Amino acid sequence: MTEELPLPDRDAPFEDHLAWARATPADVAPDLVARRCTTSSTRWDYADVAADAVRYATGPVLDLGTGTGDLFSTLAPFPEGSAATEAWHPHLALARRRLEPLGVEVRPVGPGVDDGLMLPFLSARFSVVLDRHEAFDPDEVARVLAPGGTFVTEQVDSRDGIRINTALGAPLPWGPDDVTLEGVVADVESAGLVVDDVDEHDGTRTFRDLATFCWYLRAAPWQVPALADLSPAGVARFEAPLRALHLHFASGRDFVDEAPRFVVRAHRRG
Repeated sequence: MTEELPLPDRDAPFEDHLAWARATPADVAPDLVARRCTTSSTRWDYADVAADAVRYATGPVLDLGTGTGDLFSTLAPFPEGSAATEAWHPHLALARRRLEPLGVEVRPVGPGVDDGLMLPFLSARFSVVLDRHEAFDPDEVARVLAPGGTFVTEQVDSRDGIRINTALGAPLPWGPDDVTLEGVVADVESAGLVVDDVDEHDGTRTFRDLATFCWYLRAAPWQVPALADLSPAGVARFEAPLRALHLHFASGRDFVDEAPRFVVRAHRRG
């Protein structure tokens, strides 16, 4: 248990840091790692932006990629007919347990359910579509939005994590220009939506020891898939750069990664 394995000192042995990262759940409470792994705050608060959109909704609201529904549930009450989607099966039951009592239908999406990013809803059904960090098809968003409806999305720029992969000598699992503010704005406008405002945040993520660095690789398994479970084979493959990072941390220095974000607000013409 995490309580039985304290976060090691920065200059503790390499193996102690690996042991902590392996033993600590990927979904651990943020305050346990808050002093050793921090991400700079955006100028905006997504929850506030989304709450404003829901507050002025004239019809049902849709949340794309709701996860466990914990954030979306805080925006209740919702207009009748509101819904949410989730692609990761382990989250579906949790989201339904949290959102269905609030009158929100939760539907699975993704591979094996319909086709890719298609949304299983009738056209022009929603007055608001929300999306935080979820891939989306702008044509599908435009289709399910009612005339005059609002679309709000916060996205992770694909430069996120690039310094991690560079430091480890690991290939990036995506292109650094795959998700950008300019690209999303162009896609949204091509789908016929009108962009009302945007904001961009050139954020950073700071690590202060190898334990939380390796823990993050488990919490974000897409970053370096070969290290997602910190298996002996995976660690052996990247042992040299991991040990170099450990020496970097043990000398009292931090590792600073990129963590850019952006938010786009748009609407469908009435």
